[in-house]
Amino acid sequence: MPVRIDKIPPPKGAPPLPSVGTWFGLLVLFLLLGLGLMMLFQPDVEAQDPHRFWWTALGVPALIWVVSGLLRMSLYSAYWGVLGEWNEIREQYLAQHIRQGRRSQQVLAVSLHTALRAVNAHSSEDQCEALLGGTKALTSQADWLASEEGARHSRLAIEPHDTPEVLLRRVLGQVLGDIAQMLARLPTDKPLALLVESHSRIPQEDVDQLWQDVWSASGIRQSVTRIEGQGLAVVDEWLDQRINDQALLLVVAFQLAPVETPGTGEAVVGLLFGNRLTQDTLAPLAYLHRPEPARAPSIEGVGYAIQQALYWGTSEASTIGRLWLTGMDAQRTAAISRVVSEAVMPVKVTQGWHDLDAMLGHPGCAAPWVAVAAAVESTRNDMTPQMIVSGDQDVEAWLWSAVIVPASSNPV
Repeated sequence: MPVRIDKIPPPKGAPPLPSVGTWFGLLVLFLLLGLGLMMLFQPDVEAQDPHRFWWTALGVPALIWVVSGLLRMSLYSAYWGVLGEWNEIREQYLAQHIRQGRRSQQVLAVSLHTALRAVNAHSSEDQCEALLGGTKALTSQADWLASEEGARHSRLAIEPHDTPEVLLRRVLGQVLGDIAQMLARLPTDKPLALLVESHSRIPQEDVDQLWQDVWSASGIRQSVTRIEGQGLAVVDEWLDQRINDQALLLVVAFQLAPVETPGTGEAVVGLLFGNRLTQDTLAPLAYLHRPEPARAPSIEGVGYAIQQALYWGTSEASTIGRLWLTGMDAQRTAAISRVVSEAVMPVKVTQGWHDLDAMLGHPGCAAPWVAVAAAVESTRNDMTPQMIVSGDQDVEAWLWSAVIVPASSNPV
């Protein structure tokens, strides 16, 4: 679950001091009341025993006033002690949640394939330059069913006679090959947690068999446990529950030959994450800080998520070099634009603003991972913190914001 420091109650202020004027007023009142009662009920005592009269009339009320004052100060001191203890416990609780919220994961390996990457390209440099330059691959073209009308979408680069199955096998092989190079530097007993997210018109049983073939050919020797989850919520949960694990988190996500073509983008992405408390063999490429969800498709909801993500990433808005967006609808795009402007983030639609949907089409279930991969490659180039905002075209779905910082940064 997301860390909610906004739900922690504010510190309690100091209790008001007893009013000196009020207490002296009470003294006068007590004395007048004592004198009045004595004169009303025992008027003869003054003539017979003046000392007893004045002691009873003034001394007893004064004694009651002193005892009441001491009792009031005792209650005040006790309340102050309880209040101080409550505030101290609150500060410890808040500090614990801030430390938890500011956890981050090492990004150890990235392999990103979009329509901007050439067939069998051994490097992603050209793709990175195209993404940074805002090159658009989204265009009207025939889909895998060779529709005569065509649809506006982007496709991975293909070779003659490619089928979706052949293309997926080849690109997945490249992705796992890139990851395998990094894993080869780790002990074979280093466990892996594997998350696979996919969307394709290829039958699932064919995808499963294809995956097994590609995995077996990859040469990855570490033991693997499959996990369930979706998007950046997996990272959020991992940071809460498995930050001390020896296991690395491997995410492979792809959208290829989607069932509904218009407005989509094909993409295959692999990301290897490590826990910085337990992994010190591989040098990280960057750090992914805790993602923060927006709970409402409003300016307030989006603004809170972005500001909180900046706080988790220990980054000022003015330091963000680029903003990567995917899975946006018009309402949230407008809200993000306004929030970014109010936060004085040096990002504009014409500068540092990268709408992956406008460049590539919507990558479906791979969207948040494509954004993370693009931001990691960008921060390695710019050496500036990057922010991603990933959502779903369903306006009711959560939108997630996260900060990626260069490896040279020292995360909390």
